[in-house]
Amino acid sequence: MELQQLEYFRVVANLQHMTRAAETLNISQPALSKSIAHLEQEVGAPLFDRQGRSIVLNRYGQMMLKHAEHMLQEWEKAKQEIQDLVSPGHGEVTLGFIHTLGMSIVPELMAEVRKVFPHLNFTFSQSTSLRLLRQLEAGEVDMCLTQPIQSTTVQVKWRKLWSEELFVIVPKNHRLAARASIALHEIAGEPFISIRKGNSLRKIIDHFLQKAGVTPNVIFSGEEVHTVAGFVGAGHGVSLVPKIKGIDQYHLATIPVHDMKCERDIGLAVVEGRYLSPTTDRFVDFIESYLQAKYNKK
Repeated sequence: MELQQLEYFRVVANLQHMTRAAETLNISQPALSKSIAHLEQEVGAPLFDRQGRSIVLNRYGQMMLKHAEHMLQEWEKAKQEIQDLVSPGHGEVTLGFIHTLGMSIVPELMAEVRKVFPHLNFTFSQSTSLRLLRQLEAGEVDMCLTQPIQSTTVQVKWRKLWSEELFVIVPKNHRLAARASIALHEIAGEPFISIRKGNSLRKIIDHFLQKAGVTPNVIFSGEEVHTVAGFVGAGHGVSLVPKIKGIDQYHLATIPVHDMKCERDIGLAVVEGRYLSPTTDRFVDFIESYLQAKYNKK
C-alpha cells in the first residue's frame, strides 16, 4: 500500500465520482480505477458499491476512509515536524479573526509580527465567531482571535486578551445625540438596528438590552458593524456596538453607557493538544503579550 493510493482513495471517497476525481487529481480515469482496484485487492474487500457509472462508499469503504484520513494526517504531521526542525522560523500560520478586528487591530498586529517573524507566511480567515469555531475544529485555522467560544468536539483553549466597550450610537440629529453618557434603558421604544441573529455579537447586545429591561424593536439586522452604523447614520434607528475604526465617518453620535458595564471580551483560541510548530508556539506567545499590553487597560 502506498500513500498515493490512500490519497487517491480519499478523493474518490469524498467525490464518489471517478471522472471528477480523476480530473481533480489530474490523472487518467483508467489509472485511477487501477489504483483503487489494487487498494481493494490489498485490503481484501470492495470499498465501493458500483451501480453503472455511479459509485457509493460502502461500510468497508467508510471504515477505510476513517483510517486513511488518520494515516494521511499523521504523514503530514511528521513532514511538518521535520520541516520545523530543519527550517526553524519558517512555515505557515493560518490565523482567523472576527470581522471587527480586520479594520485596524489585525493589520497593526501584523506590522509588528513581521519584525519578529520575517520568514513566517500567513493565511487569514475573517468570519463570525461561530464560523471560526467550525474552522478551528476542522483544523482549517491554527488559531483565532474571537469572542469566547466553546466546542463539543474538541478541547478549545481560549485566553482573554482584552475587553472592548460597547457604545450606544444614534443619528447626529437625535434627541440623545448631545448626551455625554446614557442609561441603556433610555433607548427603549426606539427603532433598533442590530447585528444579524446567530452572530456572537448579537447575543452580547441582546444580553445587555435584556439586562436593562429593553425589548428592542429591531427593524433591520446587518451582517457587520459598518452596515449597522450606516443605517443609524441615515436616521433609521439606534444601536449598541463596539467603536471600531471608521465608524466616525457616519453621521452619528457615539455615547458611552453609564448604568452598566457594556463590554465584550476578545481572546485567542487554539485547540488543546493539537500540534503547533515551535515557531507557531512562539507566535502565539508573541501576539498574546503584544495585544494584552496594547489593548488591556486594566
